[in-house]
Amino acid sequence: MSNKERNHGFNRHEFSLAFRDTIPIMAGYVFIGFAFGILMIEEGYPIWCPIVMSILIYSAVLEFAAVPLLLLPFDPLGLFFIGVMLNARHLFYGIPLLRRYQNMEKARRFLIFGLTDEVFSIQSANMSNPEKNKQYCIFVTMFGYFYWNLGTLLGSISGKLITADLFGLDFALTALFIVMLIEQSKNKSGKLSGITGIVLSIFALLVFGKDNMAIASMILILVTLILGRKVFDNE
Repeated sequence: MSNKERNHGFNRHEFSLAFRDTIPIMAGYVFIGFAFGILMIEEGYPIWCPIVMSILIYSAVLEFAAVPLLLLPFDPLGLFFIGVMLNARHLFYGIPLLRRYQNMEKARRFLIFGLTDEVFSIQSANMSNPEKNKQYCIFVTMFGYFYWNLGTLLGSISGKLITADLFGLDFALTALFIVMLIEQSKNKSGKLSGITGIVLSIFALLVFGKDNMAIASMILILVTLILGRKVFDNE
């Protein structure tokens, strides 16, 4: 396929590659989105509420956290800071993709909005693949967004009919990311940065405790990546 064909029009090859690579995401997102839709309906929210939340927020951890928070007295400032804390990791792992997104003027905002843990894992693992360019990035993000909203829609519709114990379902998304991390670790590049992230996360957990571990580990990882940029770039 020529470069001209890659850059103009719909690229079926990159579409099929993106669909194939996002099948693990589909399994996780549809399932968790389905659980979220059912949970919202069981808590008494109208059927449109989880659907609109998934379309506009598109963050599993924040959407699940919002279920009880929206029942409390209205506190927009508090909700804002909770949202920032729960999704602050996007600021850190989104930095490596800025260069890849810099020539995607029209799609850049959607790519940034649609960046999730799993989408980042796929994007970062295929940065050097010449067959997976601009349209591939867009398709991967698009598929992830579609899977999550599809699951939420199905869960919302089924919420009136299904009564189930949803305890532990929130761990499925974590399990999905662990599996994708293991798959990505098989690549020759990126192992040093991956090991560094794991070690620093364990250190943050032991030193700062589980309540402060997330933010502390992200700060430690960011500082380490900045100070050791040359080392990590050459791995």
